[in-house]
Amino acid sequence: MPHLVLIDGPNYVFRAFHAIRHLTNSRGEPTNAVFGYVQMLKSVLGRLAPTHVAVAFDPRGGTFRNQMYSEYKAHRPPMPEELAEQWPKVLEVTEAFNLPLICIENYEADDVIATLAKQAEKEGWDVTIVSTDKDLMQLVNERIHMLDTMKDIEYDPAGVKEKWGVDPLRIQDLLALAGDSSDNIPGVPGIGPKTAVQLLQEYGDLEGVLTRAG
Repeated sequence: MPHLVLIDGPNYVFRAFHAIRHLTNSRGEPTNAVFGYVQMLKSVLGRLAPTHVAVAFDPRGGTFRNQMYSEYKAHRPPMPEELAEQWPKVLEVTEAFNLPLICIENYEADDVIATLAKQAEKEGWDVTIVSTDKDLMQLVNERIHMLDTMKDIEYDPAGVKEKWGVDPLRIQDLLALAGDSSDNIPGVPGIGPKTAVQLLQEYGDLEGVLTRAG
């Protein structure tokens, strides 16, 4: 059975940058993000031995979400200069590994990964998403799994429910109720993740919660 591995490029480059500090080459140029990213690629390819691989990256500028909601991720600071210096090298490394680098204008890496994952699932392929992004957990099912190499955890539907308290299909409802501070998206006032989980467990889904809001 074909096995497609989809790597969330920005997710791992940022994590590598913050996890590994004070690493430079002989010219004094920062290399920590590149080094960490390379180690992750080698580990994933060696461990999973996939038949197909793709790495998704975000485009420059905003996406359709910024057009829908001007405050989307507006609170995030600019990319650190030391990371920005390494970004071209990250892209070069991806190509040096002979991996398809997919970047679609107006769409985030998450959107690309989700699209390819569902297309592959439709063809009967197995899919592993390599990321730590909770948004992507809503894709997890019997055919699509998610691997967090930082914590060495592979999530199936039971693993997602254990972590978040709801099934993968209800992750979007959980975030709609509780909001998502990392993306600067507000939720329902007074409802945090724990309360959102309780409401979804009691009423089934977001529509059920809204129907009984009174």
